[in-house]
Amino acid sequence: MEELYRPRKHQAAIEENLARFSVLVCHRRFGKTVLSVNRLIRQARETEMTDWRGAYIAPLYKQAKAVVWDHLKHFCGVGLDGCDVKFNESELRADFKNGSRIRLFGANNPDSLRGLYLDAVVFDEVAQMPYRVWSEVVRPALSDRRGWALFIGTPQGKNALYQLWNRAGADEDWFTAMYRASETGVLHPDELDAARREMSPEEYEQEFECSFTAAIRGAYFGGLLGDLEREGRVGAVPVDPTMPVHTAWDLGMSDSTSIWFVQAAPGGEYRAVDYYEASGEGLEHYAKVLDAKGYKYGRHIAPHDIRVRELGTGRSRLETAMRLGIRFDICPNIPVQDGINAVRQMLPRFRFDAGRCEAGIDALRHYRREFNDRAGDFMPRPVHDWTSHAVDAFRYFAVGFREPTRGTRPDRTANDYNPFGEAS
Repeated sequence: MEELYRPRKHQAAIEENLARFSVLVCHRRFGKTVLSVNRLIRQARETEMTDWRGAYIAPLYKQAKAVVWDHLKHFCGVGLDGCDVKFNESELRADFKNGSRIRLFGANNPDSLRGLYLDAVVFDEVAQMPYRVWSEVVRPALSDRRGWALFIGTPQGKNALYQLWNRAGADEDWFTAMYRASETGVLHPDELDAARREMSPEEYEQEFECSFTAAIRGAYFGGLLGDLEREGRVGAVPVDPTMPVHTAWDLGMSDSTSIWFVQAAPGGEYRAVDYYEASGEGLEHYAKVLDAKGYKYGRHIAPHDIRVRELGTGRSRLETAMRLGIRFDICPNIPVQDGINAVRQMLPRFRFDAGRCEAGIDALRHYRREFNDRAGDFMPRPVHDWTSHAVDAFRYFAVGFREPTRGTRPDRTANDYNPFGEAS
């Protein structure tokens, strides 16, 4: 029988590196479905196991039939001399001459998978599935025969695909790979330019540049963080012991207090080396946190309301902090939108430690404008939710950090942001 599948360069590289569990995050039209179908077919034909069983799971059963069934029949060689497969149309099942089977399923009916054993499974468009289909149903089905799983998809925010991507990246037994349209060359540049013109920036970042967060509706910083990731500026960022660590705080009592730890490197680069957040704690707790981290500290930046005196003690938190050995610089009190613009100006100069700053980065990614469903448009203010404290602290750094530099005024902020447009 003639050869029906010849992998592209990136597909061939994937096949050489796949592990027992693999997560592939790929741009649209990459060819991930074709790759996955052919891996199942090859395993079904080459296995020496008795009654080998493979499954291809799409978000919906009708999607499996519409997208995968024709591919499966084509690459099995239906209608060609030497085809060793019989197809059951009612069950979307391919039966091989050696006793192997490949069957299509929909994640919308996970009970159809219960009680089965599996040697191989492909999850297609994992972002549209509940995570429990994997953890509760399919993972146990692979156990007794030590089967493998391949997860493929394009991001759609933080969901099952994102969970698997993060989980896999921390485990040596898993393989992960991300393929962006700007890097693979699979799609012609003219086609990408046309898609970019027709789509919103957030949609394009999601579908073609594999951003987990850029398509969050109304996100303020999703595109900028996507740029930092592509430039390799989100990863391991060691603390330089020769430079001070500056902190920026959003102070809360009943709600969260957030602290960013940043080093200002020569050449105007900023390195977010750590992040901490807790709730319901007094300043004594955070003073101990600073001591425990053991950094050589520079400036500490706080919001303007740190001067407000508390009813219970008659002292302001600024005075309490000074008693604990923390001397705060007070961030100027400017409108929130001006602070957001200051963050936008400063973000391209940042590097983030992906591990220590994970929670803070997530907050920056998800910080978004409020949407008015009745008006069908965004409000001029951000949503106040779990993201607010981390972003407020980062905003105070962008607005309030001052670094003494030869030849500049001592009151000039690091990003030179001026909401009033005056000459600096």
